[in-house]
Order: sequence, then C-alpha cells, then structure tokens
Amino acid sequence: MKSIGETIASLRKEKGMTQSELADKMNVTDKAVSKWERDLSCPDINTISKLADILDVSVEELLKAKKQDKSDNKIKDIINLVFKAVAIAMGIAVVVLNILNELDIKSSIIMLGIGVACIGIYLLDNKDN
Repeated sequence: MKSIGETIASLRKEKGMTQSELADKMNVTDKAVSKWERDLSCPDINTISKLADILDVSVEELLKAKKQDKSDNKIKDIINLVFKAVAIAMGIAVVVLNILNELDIKSSIIMLGIGVACIGIYLLDNKDN
C-alpha cells in the first residue's frame, strides 16, 4: 500500500502536473507539496477535499493511503546495525584473543557461533531487500 505522499505524487504525475502547478491550484507553496509527497507533512484537513477534487479522486481514496511510520524503519535499521556489529566484534575478538593466546578453542567456537547466528538473523530478516 502506498503512503499518502506517494499517492499524491503519483496522482499528480498522472495528471501531468508539476508540484508548482498543484501548489498554485491548492493556494499553497510548492515546498508544501514537496513535503506532502516526501511524507514530511500532510495536507491540512480543511484542504483534503480540494486536493481530492484537483486530483480527480474521492476523499476516501486519497485517505486510504497508509501513513508511513518512519520510527519502525529506524528501529529496524538500529537492530540490523547491532546484528552486524556483534558479528564483526565476535570475529575481531576471536582473532585478537587467539593472537594473544588468551582464548581456548571452545570459547572461540562459541564466539564465532554467536557472530554467525547474528549474520544469519540479519540475512534472513533482509532476504527480500
């Protein structure tokens, strides 16, 4: 499902309008239209009806779009970063501790296993990307 901004942008482009032309018809700035299309802001509730008319869609169709939740993407990015960091840290730790003769074979295998598990989880989570 498209975000509200993606919906506005695709409907505007289907009409062959620029952001400036849509802005003029809506009595807003082209910067406002740009923010709508990038999901940085949404049209004012009082202007939704006018926007729907200009884009030749119903208000319901325009509002059916899904609002993107950027906080979910940030959390996923942080989790992915942690998985990659743990995997790298485990590999580096095994190499350094083996060079210093401070690590037994059992601990090495456990640490490498943790690293491989983290990479596996990361890859499974991102297999569609």
